[in-house]
Formats: sequence, structure tokens, C-alpha cells
Amino acid sequence: MAQDPNASPINPLPTVVWLLVLPIIALEIVFGAGARGLAGGPAAIGWRLDAIQDYAVSGAVVKWMFTTWQFPTEHLLRFVTYPFVHYSFTHALFVVVFMLALGKMVGEVFRLWAVLIIFFASAIGGALAYSLLLNESIPLVGGYPAVYGLIGAYTFLLWVSMSGRGSDQFRAFSLIGFLLGIQLLFGILFGGSRDWVADIFGFATGFALSFVVVPGGWARLRARLRHR
Repeated sequence: MAQDPNASPINPLPTVVWLLVLPIIALEIVFGAGARGLAGGPAAIGWRLDAIQDYAVSGAVVKWMFTTWQFPTEHLLRFVTYPFVHYSFTHALFVVVFMLALGKMVGEVFRLWAVLIIFFASAIGGALAYSLLLNESIPLVGGYPAVYGLIGAYTFLLWVSMSGRGSDQFRAFSLIGFLLGIQLLFGILFGGSRDWVADIFGFATGFALSFVVVPGGWARLRARLRHR
């Protein structure tokens, strides 16, 4: 079989993946340069902490907004900015790896706007659950709730595929079960915040939205409901 000698050895990533990953990479380059004294002077050492303070979601602030029914723009923006800021390079690295893998698989099926909706809606849903259901003093930051939304979309694709083949659809949820099990184990062994609550709700948001934003979503959902 003839092969194109000019073909890239690496499968190209959907554009939407780069739109979501590049801001994280750019921020880590800036934070790294500042921490090593390569840019910004002495004040640059605190750039990451400043970004966390400016863009993380605070549970106390979210509760205040719903209690007083006041929603300042600066605090609402945090719901869509916190996924791009991370506590450390390692934290960001794992998020980027998941986004590259899951974003490619989901982005090859879903349209660009659909992936963006799933990503940001999952981030918002996870942040609301973390803030309103818990009394955590640790602010929520990082892309995991949004990544879990992409896992929810990927799980939806597996679920539909297994349904079409007549396979056990519950097997589609093995990935989320494994990941949450690992998180709970690490939480028990090493402590930390209960941000896994945000991840669960991010996953649920991504899975539920997939019924709507997948190509032919409403028709697929109506057809499935008629056969119940």
C-alpha cells in the first residue's frame, strides 16, 4: 500500500485542542521564567500566586454571591479562567496530557463549538458544586473539572458505540471509575482538598451535554426516549 512521504508522523490535533492547551502552556512558560529570574525581576517569583489569587474560584465568595444575589463580573470570570491556572508545573503537565489525549478523541467527533461548550460548562458545573456543596477554604484552580467533562464526552461516545454493538454499556464508565478510585486513594493517603467533587460534577456535566451537542444529538435523544 502506497504511503504519502510528506505525511506527518504525528496525527494532527483538532484546532480546539490547541485553543485550550496553548494558554496553559504559555502561562507555565511565563511562570517558569519568572520563578527562575529570567523575566519580571524579583516580583516575578510570585506571579503564580498572584494568578491563583486573581483567577481561582473561592467557595466563600461563591456562597456570598448567591446569598446576596450579587454577581460581580470579576468573580463570574473566575469560573472560566481558573482551568488555565495551576498550582505547579506538574499539576499543569498532567492536565495538558489529558487534554491532548481526550481532546483529540472528542474533537474528532464533536464540532469545535461543542467541545468548547463541554469544556467550559464542565468547569462551571464543577466549580459551583465544589463551592456550594462543600465548605473548603482551599480555592479551586486547575483544569481537572473541565478535563473530566471531556472524559464525560468520551464516555458518552463509548456508551453509544457499545449500545450499537449490543455490548455492556456500563463498561463505558470504567475509565471514570478508575480515575476517581485513584483520586480517592491519594486523598486518603496524602490528604488534601475534596476537589474530586468538582471533578465528578464536571464529568456529569460533560456526559449530559453530549446528548445535546453531539452531531444529531436531539434526534438521537428523542429516538432513544421513544424506544423506552
